[in-house]
Amino acid sequence: MGAIIKNKTIVTDDWAVLRLEADQTPADVTVAPGKIIVPLKVWQAQRETLQQRPEIGVWLASDERPEELKDDIQKFSVIAVDFPKFSDGRGYSIAYNLRARLGYSGELRAIGDVLRDQLFYMRRVGFDAFATRPDRSIEEALKGLSDFSEVYQTAIDQKLPLFRRVNRQGNPAADKVND
Repeated sequence: MGAIIKNKTIVTDDWAVLRLEADQTPADVTVAPGKIIVPLKVWQAQRETLQQRPEIGVWLASDERPEELKDDIQKFSVIAVDFPKFSDGRGYSIAYNLRARLGYSGELRAIGDVLRDQLFYMRRVGFDAFATRPDRSIEEALKGLSDFSEVYQTAIDQKLPLFRRVNRQGNPAADKVND
């Protein structure tokens, strides 16, 4: 078992991620027992069988739409979003949509090419767990969550912009803006 960052702490990862081999199809792949995160296409192909399992998660590729899970979203205690390479930012939009539009409240995990420099921004759009690249230090990656002490913009983790949160003493005009 590896380790992940979850809720700003390094913990043992007790979930396995199923990735299809070139010769496997979503309908025919055998899903091992235990806590396992399956690709969306496997969930769709084997939904009747998999929904009977209490410990099943699903992961989305960067070109898949989170709306495909809208009827099943609360069945999953973990949903992961795959980042095939660090420069592919589509996973940020997927995470935001899962939290803000679809109301997902379970664990939202970033998997794939996840690096320290991304963690702070990933948390802002709703990720609360990170499976960082195994060739990098997870302890070093954890520091990425505290790279910045304050944020200006609104996001999933902060509903008010900075100018609405700052109490400006002695400036009546600014106080009216903050009301």
